[in-house]
Amino acid sequence: MSKSSHWAEMGEWSMIWGMRFLLRVYLLFGRTVLQWFLYPVVSYYWLVNKPGRAASQAYLKRVAQLSPASKLSGNLRDSYRHFIRFANAIIDKLAAWSGALSRADISYRGRDELLAHVKADRGAILLGSHLGNLEVCRVIADLDDAPRINVLVHTKHAEKFNRLLKQTNENSGLNLIQVTDISAATAMLLSDKIDNGELIIITADRTSVSRNPRVSRAEFLGADALFPQGPFILASLLKCPVYTLFCLKQQDKQVIYFEHFSDRLTFPRKNREQAMQHTIQNYARRLERYCLMEPLQWFNFFDFWRLVDKDSDEQ
Repeated sequence: MSKSSHWAEMGEWSMIWGMRFLLRVYLLFGRTVLQWFLYPVVSYYWLVNKPGRAASQAYLKRVAQLSPASKLSGNLRDSYRHFIRFANAIIDKLAAWSGALSRADISYRGRDELLAHVKADRGAILLGSHLGNLEVCRVIADLDDAPRINVLVHTKHAEKFNRLLKQTNENSGLNLIQVTDISAATAMLLSDKIDNGELIIITADRTSVSRNPRVSRAEFLGADALFPQGPFILASLLKCPVYTLFCLKQQDKQVIYFEHFSDRLTFPRKNREQAMQHTIQNYARRLERYCLMEPLQWFNFFDFWRLVDKDSDEQ
């Protein structure tokens, strides 16, 4: 894969200077005033980020074909709305980390089943994505009856943003574990956390930042795309239940969807690749279903489908 084609090189986080400014405004004046600063910042970012703008339009055109009810066409206006939604999601991140997001701002679907499992047995893997706002999990982690939550993040992409957010709140039941690859030591650490009844969140809709990522093809929004095998391999190694996790903003509330995915993932050596592809395809179908619910909340501003054509991505 050429260096410039990977999502980690696409510069989504070059917006860090604007986010630092927005954070200061938010902490000093609140969300209402911040909205006035939001539009020029995101407008500039939308104008200069031509690859991101094109990727946004390509994605929204796929949505439009599959869901006429979305009333999207993938034109420039839709793309701008997509970026504005991303900027608002950043404000929601800041609200979550600064403690401004309360329990009353959040509702749940499937949470009781997940908590019942954790209390009766052991921890679980939660397959997240870049749909919606995973940072809202910080509020979940601070609930009295919540298990400790560990989020696996890519070091290269998260350091600046994590440092920025830690300015607002140092104490939380949320533990960020920065990883590039899952080493044996990391797997042992995570196994201990599962045995202790903790939750591990890992995103499953972007390929690894490593040089030769393990990937599988899966149909997503009408065409093949590459999905990482890592999260699913990790879940099989930890021998624990797997749930999907989506946090969508709906009617001014953060709605968190927990949905059972598998009691335990297994990939027999005899048909390992076929079993892996089948599992990842199931995840892709579920991600697609939730993307079509709130299409402007999927924040992958790179060509998600073009990567499948790169010979270097083939195993």
